[in-house]
Amino acid sequence: MRYEIIGEPLPVVECHLASGESMITEKGAMCWMTPNMKMETVGGGVGKMFGRMFSGESMFQNRYTAQGGEGMIAFASSFPGSIRAFNISPGNEMVVQKSGFLASETGVTLSVFFQKKLGAGFFGGEGFIMQKLSGNGICFVEIDGHVVEYNLGAGESMVIDTGYVAAMSATCSMEITTVPGLKNAVFGGEGLFNTVVTGPGKLLLQTMPINNVATSIRPFISTGN
Repeated sequence: MRYEIIGEPLPVVECHLASGESMITEKGAMCWMTPNMKMETVGGGVGKMFGRMFSGESMFQNRYTAQGGEGMIAFASSFPGSIRAFNISPGNEMVVQKSGFLASETGVTLSVFFQKKLGAGFFGGEGFIMQKLSGNGICFVEIDGHVVEYNLGAGESMVIDTGYVAAMSATCSMEITTVPGLKNAVFGGEGLFNTVVTGPGKLLLQTMPINNVATSIRPFISTGN
């Protein structure tokens, strides 16, 4: 499979598949394709279906297969930002934000990832449930806004405001800490909690979380009568 990521801030990834090669994607991600791409809706077992549902995706996935020669299929981002490709393999799993999965080769498995600490679930901007990408193959992930990437060493940490964590290596850990000082928490305008990600591994941050955008424009939207 060959691919090319085109354009920003509304990118699309074009994937060129040899005859017989397949890709999986979430419902509604395909934007255009050649006529020889055959679509099939698959579930992959009850456990996997419910795992995808809890991680913010559809219970079913669409599998596209090139037939009778090379085929092309394109998947577009649903929000201004970036598309990143990850080469997933044993020992190189990734954890991504809820609904971050866009498409992948069929060897990649999408499953639910629970935070180790309960506090991260209720107060962290990424929510109690994230998505884990494992198996083998190339996977494409949507990221809101521009991507800033860090390589954290063992024990090295980054303190992050709510919602800015887009993806991290599965070797990283995440926890939630409270903003120190009552006055800082109440009047600082940064909320009550921060997310702390600790290495080793990659950390990808996003500059325009969709939840922050929704909060910013809400006062300007008329509710009507």
